[in-house]
Amino acid sequence: MTVLSSRPDGLLERLAQTEAEMMVVTHLANVRYLTGYTGSNGLALIGPDRRLFLTDFRYTEQAEAEVDPSFERRTVQNRLLEALSDVLPDGEVRVAFEQEHISVGQHARLAEHLGSRVELVGLSSVVEQLRAIKDESEIERIAEAAELADAALRRVIGEGLEGRTERDVAIALELDMRRRGAEHPSFDTIIAAGPHCALPHARPRDVDIRPGDLVVIDWGAELDGYCSDCTRTFSIGEPSSEARRIYDLVHEAQVAGLHAVRSGADGRDVDSAARDIIEAGGHLQHFGHGLGHGVGIDVHEAPRLSQLSEDELASGNVVTVEPGIYLPGRFGVRIEDLVVVTDDGCRVLTSMSKELTVVE
Repeated sequence: MTVLSSRPDGLLERLAQTEAEMMVVTHLANVRYLTGYTGSNGLALIGPDRRLFLTDFRYTEQAEAEVDPSFERRTVQNRLLEALSDVLPDGEVRVAFEQEHISVGQHARLAEHLGSRVELVGLSSVVEQLRAIKDESEIERIAEAAELADAALRRVIGEGLEGRTERDVAIALELDMRRRGAEHPSFDTIIAAGPHCALPHARPRDVDIRPGDLVVIDWGAELDGYCSDCTRTFSIGEPSSEARRIYDLVHEAQVAGLHAVRSGADGRDVDSAARDIIEAGGHLQHFGHGLGHGVGIDVHEAPRLSQLSEDELASGNVVTVEPGIYLPGRFGVRIEDLVVVTDDGCRVLTSMSKELTVVE
């Protein structure tokens, strides 16, 4: 049995704890995780004695090539959710659905087509909980994506930053990642210089990077369906004493966050390990986001590291650790690593130096 073939078994174990007898999976990232399918229209129906994949004519051949052989594959003519009425067993049946991924309108149409014999049971994040713990093949793919992304940034940085626009650097970095084999960036690349890097999710502009700027670069690659995510902050020429002090504070907080990561750790506690240092440095009001998030098929997934987290870390989680300080109108600093959670700590997948690097 392949790793892919065994994944629906984990779903069935969780399904057995509910009142549902089968589950329809519609969120494409979850469909991919369970079946291997990478197209844009498909769903999976999974029960103790049934594994069925549905798609339309456009993806028949793709499904034959990608969907795990443990699934029966069917091509249907109508909408996929409506086609479920023809493939469910006779008699009364309770079918679970992903309540955070089906709209009110879709639910109404589904209930109408299935009729009163089918009871719909809304479940939340069932597949996402499975996805949160990566197997070795997933970790290997994420590590390869991180390695590719790091190599691309090293080349781009080696060509210098001063005088180039934020947008030009972003384009060069994304193009280099694609040339190295990335399917595409994990997310829209952030290149932010000077006062602009005080925006945590700044968009690259047609504005030159100038001497004296700090430059925040947040980038990642998607490779073989899995994402990487990393952030580094650079200085164009020698930084000011204040910029270096803020950088050192963020660096200290980031290292403390890394040291707090381990199996069994509470997401809030890991966040606090870094947040407490920033608070002691007088900049708590300038760190307004959580410390990190899970990464895998999606660049943002479970578990969360934040003061709002209800997650406990487990061996096999892949998470970011990314504290930042953002001084509006002046500059910002963020340092982010991608790590695998282990029983006694974590393994860092990103390899770029975290010392404040001066570039021209």
